[in-house]
Amino acid sequence: MKLDMACGTPTQATLGAAARRFVFDRDTFAFRNELVWAYQFDGATGKMTWRRREPPPAYAHHCFVLARSVRQFFYHARFDLTGAAPDDAAYHELVRRVMARNPRRPCPPNRQIVFPGFDCLRAFSQAREQVLKAACGGAWQSYFLRSHWRMILPVFRRQEARVASRLAKAIPEGGVPIVHLVRFPQLTINHGLVLYDVAEAENGLRFTAYDPNNPAQPSFLEYDATKRTFFFAANSYWAGGRVDVFQIYHSWLY
Repeated sequence: MKLDMACGTPTQATLGAAARRFVFDRDTFAFRNELVWAYQFDGATGKMTWRRREPPPAYAHHCFVLARSVRQFFYHARFDLTGAAPDDAAYHELVRRVMARNPRRPCPPNRQIVFPGFDCLRAFSQAREQVLKAACGGAWQSYFLRSHWRMILPVFRRQEARVASRLAKAIPEGGVPIVHLVRFPQLTINHGLVLYDVAEAENGLRFTAYDPNNPAQPSFLEYDATKRTFFFAANSYWAGGRVDVFQIYHSWLY
């Protein structure tokens, strides 16, 4: 996809002007990335079992697509409830323009793409779900990520400490980092989240996240500074435990 470089390279003042607080109930999608497998956690053994969903889901393998798209809207779009809502074709073109913007830097407010007829992304996604699903990108984009090369190499605790420090610094400055959660070579998890808040915890940090698999409520990613390790709590698709974390779209390598 050709990148729309209208934003250029922002100055620090531009970044400050573009920064605003990410609000879960406004800045996320109402629909979910569907799962191919139905998971069941056994509390007695601590094991997760799974079976293929029947009928198969219509919108699966889009976790990284949705994570990237949420940040694209946060960085490059704004909503105007007073404007007249166009038809689906016009909205589709607006979404494609947002997706083509530079994923690493926000635009200043005067260059954001305006979506009339709605007051926020969540309301837009409730009303025009199919438009977004068609325009945000295909499932293949969740597989062909620049960051995927990194998961096959060893992960050292000092690297995870640097990641945690970088994430904790980026969020208060108005950033919404996208992170890749993985356990390799098991691949019990291979998933993307958008982080938008951070707080001190007993042993380290607690990051609040948008999880494309669970759009109903925020999720949490914990960092234990004593172990220099990230932990992701159990949920409907993950048994819980340690995860390796990489930040996406923060350098030319990722």
